[in-house]
Amino acid sequence: MSDSSEYTPPKVWTWEQPSGGQFANINRPISGATQEKDLPVGKHPLQLYSLATPNGVKVTVMLEELLELGHKGAEYDAWLVRINEGDQFTSGFVGANPNSKIPALMDHSTGTPTRVFESGAILVYLAEKFGAFLPKDPAARTETMNWLFWQMGSAPYVGGGFGHFYAYAPEKFQYPIDRFTMETKRQLDVLDKTLAERPFIAGNDYSIADMAIFPWYGGLVLGRLYDAAEFLAVDDYKHVKAWAEKIDARPAVDRGRRVNRVWGEEAEQVPERHDASDLDLKPAAEAAAE
Repeated sequence: MSDSSEYTPPKVWTWEQPSGGQFANINRPISGATQEKDLPVGKHPLQLYSLATPNGVKVTVMLEELLELGHKGAEYDAWLVRINEGDQFTSGFVGANPNSKIPALMDHSTGTPTRVFESGAILVYLAEKFGAFLPKDPAARTETMNWLFWQMGSAPYVGGGFGHFYAYAPEKFQYPIDRFTMETKRQLDVLDKTLAERPFIAGNDYSIADMAIFPWYGGLVLGRLYDAAEFLAVDDYKHVKAWAEKIDARPAVDRGRRVNRVWGEEAEQVPERHDASDLDLKPAAEAAAE
């Protein structure tokens, strides 16, 4: 079925009006800072600037998993970046990530602070820094990297494709929703067939591949993304769902999901994390009274 109106692209595209939709106020065809503002720096060597979107959750889960293993050097400050308000376009954030996307990490334990951007790069950086969640065996390491890069290349079809046209676009059109629903379900099927044969994404051990894939695809099958579980018939992907429930039950994953979160149950929101005690759950009545 075709859309109700047909669009003929001009010979040269020009930016004439907002694109519409939930994030129209921050979408633009140019890069760089719009305001001068330094990034805050806390007491820990690792400084994270993020929001609890799926890409942000990957990194806070990794940091919480490292801390649970006893890596004290993984202590971190997590600063809230409100992307809907344009915090990612400050000069300080652009210095940490010229692409103006969360998450961004600054490691102050190095002689000169090291910037790390792109969630997959941050996961690899932390895995190598602390020697955890990335196998040393070449074959197992390669399989883990295969799936990490699969996620980085595939998730834009889920978020920028399916999620945008199904949940955020100002108008609903069948063609893009069908196109990206088909691809999202194909990707879920890839994962389901893989997880039918192994307990974790890359093999027998929990790794950064699971941490990268869980916030996106686990979020879908657990009904946390785009209110689309029924639409996508997620119960059809029983192996993905069982894996997602297993990952979701990990204490470090629960903590990581709440860091830089400013929506949902108020007691589970941790807008910023500067100490482990910031993640202590508060009774709902107490949280509501603050």
